Amino acid sequence: MTSLTDTEAEAPPIVACTISRDVQNFDLLIEDMEALLGEAWGDLGFEEAAAFFHQPEAASLEFIAMAIDAIDEPDLPMLSSIIASARDAGIKVVLIAEDVTPASLHQLLRKGADEFVPYPLPEGELGAAVERLRAPDPAPVAITPEPAAPAPTGVKLKGGGDGVLIAVQGLAGGVGATTLAVNLAYELATSGGKDKQPRVCLIDLGLQFGSVSTYLDLPRRENVYELLSDIDAMDGDSFGQALSSYEGKLQVLTSPADILPLDIIGPAEVHKILDVARDHFDYIVIDMPGTVVQWTETVLTEAQIYLAMVELNMRSAQNTLRLKKALKSEDLPFEKIRFVLNRAPKFTDLQAKSRVKRMADSLDIALDVQLPDGGRVVAQACDHGLPLATHAVKNPLRKEIVKLADQLIAIGVDDAEAA
Repeated sequence: MTSLTDTEAEAPPIVACTISRDVQNFDLLIEDMEALLGEAWGDLGFEEAAAFFHQPEAASLEFIAMAIDAIDEPDLPMLSSIIASARDAGIKVVLIAEDVTPASLHQLLRKGADEFVPYPLPEGELGAAVERLRAPDPAPVAITPEPAAPAPTGVKLKGGGDGVLIAVQGLAGGVGATTLAVNLAYELATSGGKDKQPRVCLIDLGLQFGSVSTYLDLPRRENVYELLSDIDAMDGDSFGQALSSYEGKLQVLTSPADILPLDIIGPAEVHKILDVARDHFDYIVIDMPGTVVQWTETVLTEAQIYLAMVELNMRSAQNTLRLKKALKSEDLPFEKIRFVLNRAPKFTDLQAKSRVKRMADSLDIALDVQLPDGGRVVAQACDHGLPLATHAVKNPLRKEIVKLADQLIAIGVDDAEAA
């Protein structure tokens, strides 16, 4: 490492530098920088960083590695200004963070950080990030000007489908229902070969605080409110106009841009939405609100599969009992619900496994779908607007969701052959 505040004339040119409160707190970063760059890197403190970018010695800098932890979060304005100064000087930024809240990471990434790497550094991840930074930008392609056309909105749908309805509802706050709905829909949409990918629609019925659009980094469109406010006039074309496409593989009906009352739609309107969706898609995944509303019965009745997310805690158990009592009092099919245990204990945790069995027995339910704890990377994927298949392909939670998607596809194939 070369001191940037006292660079000698014969020292090798500095191509990168770390910026931190104290780089000695990030010993793995020091090792990786030395392995990647030898002596061709330096270190700066936060206070001296912005001024250094405008000095002649900074002309050779390719990138900076800003390392922060929870202690640095109160200084977000200063950190943001350092990133902005680096960007203005044409220097790439790698953000390295430990125990920093997703909201702070999101703010710094929006300010212009090019790459994010968690700390402790995964093996080879810093080198991979640097390679991506050094990759040349694609050459611009000359485009012959054409007459201006209106910007495309929505997607073009084709009918003739008989889609499978899969509803997902959390029985307590934070149990991961939306995470499952988003990732399950994406795995279904990418399950077949290039020519055999099923048509999948993800519908966010959390009309007030639905977060599917956040988890996929999609805009909330005004067309959604227009659709919900006049469902009597809805057809396949207007439904398609309200959809947003994710990577051209998954079509999404996001929650509205504004908070709407849950009774803006009733059972008849929800039934029509489901009918139109079924006519145009092979699989429809519905992210249900945490609240039981008038049209919950409609979705429960129409859905082939209704997944209820719980955790191994008292609030999930109590809410399951309350839901069971409510549905049975209305003579609704409680037995149709398939319970999913999120953040399930590991196979070796025998004590927790026995707690799962006791919970299932006391509630008289089956917990045959158990999803492991994916760790902090799951929350990071959601905050970055990426499915786990893109952000953390080997995450254990993602692997189990793939298995669940395969099971649902196999059930659909068996039903089709039986018909």
